[in-house]
Formats: sequence, structure tokens, C-alpha cells
Amino acid sequence: MMISTRGRYALRVMIDLAEHRDDGYIPMKEIAERQDISLKYLERILPALTKHGYIEGVHGKGGGYRLVKAPEECIVGDILRLTEGDLAPVACLECGAKPCPRAEECRTFPMWRDFYRLTNDYFDCITVAVLMKTERPAEEEDE
Repeated sequence: MMISTRGRYALRVMIDLAEHRDDGYIPMKEIAERQDISLKYLERILPALTKHGYIEGVHGKGGGYRLVKAPEECIVGDILRLTEGDLAPVACLECGAKPCPRAEECRTFPMWRDFYRLTNDYFDCITVAVLMKTERPAEEEDE
């Protein structure tokens, strides 16, 4: 399983909005500039976050986006599943997948199932609030 740009950018947007939640509605252009994400890409991510109640947007003068939920309520696993779909490492574990005819004799299935469980458990323990407290990588401190 590999997290796509969409999932990574969605998390960056959520952290950005959480860090600026006292500033009212944040114009998409500001988020794009701060996060170095194109407006076109943001236009694909923000509607999904809005639809699922993480953020809300207002159009027009003074408009923009703001976080609706508290950062402590924004679970990374939920955001990744929203943007990435299922986090299953193999097709036979995807939600709604047909039972694999080889499941009974598959020697690798238990490994994939455990990895899937570990992945979901890991991301479900992290919130945007936790990510806000995470230190920046050392390379950024040298600049």
C-alpha cells in the first residue's frame, strides 16, 4: 500500500487549517501558497473534506475554508480512507471484495490480513492534533 499525493496533501491541508483555525475562513489561495499545492489540486481535495464534515467553505468576499471538527477529532485513518479509498494492501482484503477461492490454502493471506490490521490501527491512533505537535524534519531547521 502506498499513500498517494491526494492523501498526503489532504493531511497537509487539515494541519494547515487546524493551525489557522482562529483566523476565520482561509482563502484557498493562502492554503495553496503555504502548502505549495496547486489550486487545481486543492479543488479536487477540498470538496471531499467538505462533504464528509471536516471543513466548510464559504464563497465570495471574505470566503475560504475552515476546520469544522476539533483537530483531536480528525483521525488520520479516516482522512486517508476518505482520500485513498480502502487501505487494503491486497485486492482480496478490500471492502466488498469477493471471497478469494484460494483463501483456505493461501500461505500469505494471514500476513496481509495482519498488515492491513496494523496499518488501520496505526493510522486510527493518530489525529491532526498529534500531527500539529510533530516536530519538523531536521533538514528544515538548517535553512
